[in-house]
Amino acid sequence: MKALLFAWLLGIAPLFAHAEIVQRFGPLEIHYNALSTDELLPDVARAYKIERSKTRGLLTMSVLKRGADGRLSPVLAKIAVYATHPSLQLATIDMREIQEGTAIYYLGEFRMTPPATLKFNATVETAGEPRRELSFEQAFYK
Repeated sequence: MKALLFAWLLGIAPLFAHAEIVQRFGPLEIHYNALSTDELLPDVARAYKIERSKTRGLLTMSVLKRGADGRLSPVLAKIAVYATHPSLQLATIDMREIQEGTAIYYLGEFRMTPPATLKFNATVETAGEPRRELSFEQAFYK
């Protein structure tokens, strides 16, 4: 059941608000999305113990690796993220790992005051691959 909820979280929710973004680094694909938690369905928020609010955001990330057969598989990662608010205040986002069946993904909550554009900086480490860094900005509206 939770796997279906996560599919909604990464798949359907972005259609209404934000597009899921992918950055590729050789055989790795890092998928991520940031959205306001008030956009989550109540059942999804409850299942993942996420507070729904216009002043709270959710960052979702997953790391996939392309195998020799060309298929993508989820991999464990060590992910460190911080966000910079418009006031240049720095906030660390604690990412929690979720494993459901073969799926592996990471969720992190943060505070925000819309309207605002936050800049996210992430470091992703996986076994057998060099450390990857990525950054992106996400605008949040009232």
